[in-house]
Amino acid sequence: LMCSCSVWGGLVQVGGSLRLSCAASGFTLDYYSIGWFRQAPGKERGGVSVISSSGGSTYYADSVKGRFTIIRDNAKNTVYLQMKSLKPEDTAVYYCAADRTYRRLVSPSDREITPVDYWGRGTQDTVSS
Repeated sequence: LMCSCSVWGGLVQVGGSLRLSCAASGFTLDYYSIGWFRQAPGKERGGVSVISSSGGSTYYADSVKGRFTIIRDNAKNTVYLQMKSLKPEDTAVYYCAADRTYRRLVSPSDREITPVDYWGRGTQDTVSS
């Protein structure tokens, strides 16, 4: 998995927007649920958003509800995380992950039992005030 970011409208300042992309090479994402996670300095990695393989189910952490939107484009083999109204506390390294099970991406306890199928390399997102 490859995680990358693109910026809408220039520098990412407080209140700005950013779009993260998660693209797969070598396999199709059609049969996988995709999750976005983030790790801020000095903190553990935590879940941000998850979308099921069909796109019919989504999960958002309380801290990002109403600001972040997860979208999948199976034709492009890519999942996006659109982030708006960014806050300094959104600053973190963002990772995407793919798993055959939606629940495993949503539930930390499930991930402790069975590791996630694929992790992407992280991408740094910095929101400056």
